[in-house]
Amino acid sequence: MTAPVVPRLRRLRLADLDEPQRRALTDRASTATPDIRARARAIVEAVRDGGDAALRDANARFGGGLTEPADQPALAVDPADLRAARDRLPRDLRAGLERMAANIERFHAVEVPPPEQWVTVEPGIEVGRVWRGLDRVAAYVPGGTAAYPSSLLMSAIPARLAGVGRYVVASPASADGRLSPALLGAAGLMEVDEFWVMGGAQAVGALAYGTESIARVDKIVGPGNAWVTAAKLEVLDRCAIDMPAGPTEVMVVADDTADPVHVAADLLSQAEHGPDSPALLVTPSTRLADAVEAELSRQLPTLARRDTLAAAVAAAGMVVLTADVVEALAFADDYAPEHLSCIVVDEAGALAALRHTGSLFLGPYAPESAGDYATGSNHVLPTAGGGRAYSPLGVESFGRWMQVNRVTRDGLARIMPAVAAVAEAEGLTAHRRAVEIRFEDAAP
Repeated sequence: MTAPVVPRLRRLRLADLDEPQRRALTDRASTATPDIRARARAIVEAVRDGGDAALRDANARFGGGLTEPADQPALAVDPADLRAARDRLPRDLRAGLERMAANIERFHAVEVPPPEQWVTVEPGIEVGRVWRGLDRVAAYVPGGTAAYPSSLLMSAIPARLAGVGRYVVASPASADGRLSPALLGAAGLMEVDEFWVMGGAQAVGALAYGTESIARVDKIVGPGNAWVTAAKLEVLDRCAIDMPAGPTEVMVVADDTADPVHVAADLLSQAEHGPDSPALLVTPSTRLADAVEAELSRQLPTLARRDTLAAAVAAAGMVVLTADVVEALAFADDYAPEHLSCIVVDEAGALAALRHTGSLFLGPYAPESAGDYATGSNHVLPTAGGGRAYSPLGVESFGRWMQVNRVTRDGLARIMPAVAAVAEAEGLTAHRRAVEIRFEDAAP
């Protein structure tokens, strides 16, 4: 096979850009374009109205269904088959998944909230929050061209820690109509309650609205392509989602201490997800930028997904040259990347300066791929600048707080003047009356 020609990274100097040009770099949207939104909406509505038959039809038309049985493709995988797949996992893969699961659980356990929190705001008035895990949550696990057992673990473990009643997985079959043994084995390890074979917008529609076979869920989480993202946005009137998402992205902020071999490998590790995956090096060092370019040319042709990588580098690869590390960090914070690797002398200063990223990797021995698999941090992260407002997937993604008020007669009497005055000012006299009526029959 002929090695692909490695394109050069687009190179910009931040000082040469005016504000609109700089804003054009940082203001990026998800891949859920208006056209895809409209087409995803049609698929979701067809599944909403047509149930299992429409879901099977969409799987057949757009991909995601099993090839057997051909007359009535199965939507559900029997839990016994998941357990059997678990027991067939190669020893090294099972050990890797179990090590990964242990670290994910160790990290996410600190996120588990207390069952109740109470505050006495005034004598006789207690206000509290009570934690409740969601009843039914579905995790979309990407499939098709590649299977991601790691993504299944990233949602299954915090869901269990949160106290979710029923954990559901949806994942598409590959182009040849098969399911990844590794993914099925991971589902068996996690003892998922339901595993549905479906992909894209049709999967989201089935989960949100339900079908004859599939009960609707309260929330859908997990990464997916543009169709999945668009469909998740379309069903917000029916169920919650974790976050909108765009293409996965990586940024490396580095100074002259960084090893260009490592920086190039970090950029390539995330760019291999797809041809639209941004990979940016932000540095004050022209010397480092030149060396990283040379390393990309050396490393990329040796990798299995070199054609995808070459397309990603050509379409979404970039070097941004800055005056110094301070400016590099400021640009990174403005960009708010999904994954941000910082290889700089002053790691503590970098951490203090940064506010907006999905997952931060500090130092020369913290490659982004370590977080994807085995550090215990979650790899379901906000993209497309979402790090300014969204958090990584975690325990809090799988539950909610219920607010509780405890008020005694004396406590209500204390706040009655405040309620009366503000309700009167707002013209809501029934609100005032609901408080005052409780004291009308009191003895003089």
